[in-house]
Amino acid sequence: MSLEFFITSMIVVLLPGTGVIYTLAVGLGRGFRASVAAAVGCTVGIVPAAVASIVGLAALLHTSAVAFQLVKCLGVIYLFYMAWGILRSGGALDVTADKTAKSSFKIAITGTLINVLNPKLSLFFLAFLPQFLPADTANAGGALIQLALAFMAMTFVVFVGYGGCAALARDYMIRRPTVMTWIRRSFATAFGALGAKLALSD
Repeated sequence: MSLEFFITSMIVVLLPGTGVIYTLAVGLGRGFRASVAAAVGCTVGIVPAAVASIVGLAALLHTSAVAFQLVKCLGVIYLFYMAWGILRSGGALDVTADKTAKSSFKIAITGTLINVLNPKLSLFFLAFLPQFLPADTANAGGALIQLALAFMAMTFVVFVGYGGCAALARDYMIRRPTVMTWIRRSFATAFGALGAKLALSD
């Protein structure tokens, strides 16, 4: 793994996206342990995109408008569903939710679906990973797998950091219902905006 790959990947991971917003929301609403589950889910959600890019399936999304539109529509619907859930009952920001293993599992599943239902993630890996593959690489498949695993590891570490920072602010937030209301509205708006952005993508 080159220094260029590490720096570029870190910049990409740090940029706010659906996974970052979801992990922050869970950290604020349910605490650090739940945010780790969200980080795990978001990281696992990268696997299909990474595999698709490595075996060339991402090219199908790039060349087939029907395939891209189908996955995109599912992703848009899910993001809007997340926004509505946060506004209606708190969703990830429901501070009264229990912290059982089942609850953590559901949090992880949601994080996984957020990334799985984002077709742009497959296209990102298709364009991103080959740039850091030397032309004389003997085992291109193995090298791409190593790069994908490194990217996932960085994603998990950064997302856990985001979740931890959000969890630290949790007690301050939940003692102030008005602040929590605005936080909830902000996250709902963010998910709605990301859904609209995905809906308008080509």
